[in-house]
Amino acid sequence: MKRIRINALASDIIISIYVIVTLYFRFKLESKTTTSPFESVIMGVCFVVIIWALIKLKVLNPNWFGLFNSKKG
Repeated sequence: MKRIRINALASDIIISIYVIVTLYFRFKLESKTTTSPFESVIMGVCFVVIIWALIKLKVLNPNWFGLFNSKKG
């Protein structure tokens, strides 16, 4: 069984789009309904857990746009 692995740049772009869309969704939903801060935090944690699970399963392989690369030598 072959796993799906997405390269680093595509993973960075997918994660960026996911974060922007989920933030937009949360702001839109929370402005139209009455949600408590606790519900908002739980919703945010659920969205983060989805990305975390995809990274742990090695489906997404973020490079963080090269921000943490240390060049030696």
